Amino acid sequence: MSVKATIYQPAKGAMQSGRGKAKAWRLEYDLSAGRGVEPLMGWTSATDMRQELSLSFASQEEAVAFCERNQIDYRVRQPQQRRVRIRAYADNFGPGTVRGPGTEPI
Repeated sequence: MSVKATIYQPAKGAMQSGRGKAKAWRLEYDLSAGRGVEPLMGWTSATDMRQELSLSFASQEEAVAFCERNQIDYRVRQPQQRRVRIRAYADNFGPGTVRGPGTEPI
């Protein structure tokens, strides 16, 4: 049985405005055994405890080196690049906006 992991850079949460903690890379083990339902209470149970483990690294290279040192099969998910649209405050009042000069309120 080979252990498989995914290395990725997590996106910032919806409640975050800055990108301070989004620079770290995370290693999470993939699900190797199916989850089951415990019959008495109906809780979801798992037999592989590696899926509960998440490791953080300062860079992608450190995470890859960790996997290679411990013979872990891995895949790297590259982060999507942010698209930054630079707009001036005056763009909010242009003719192309919904409530620009000369438009009636909706």
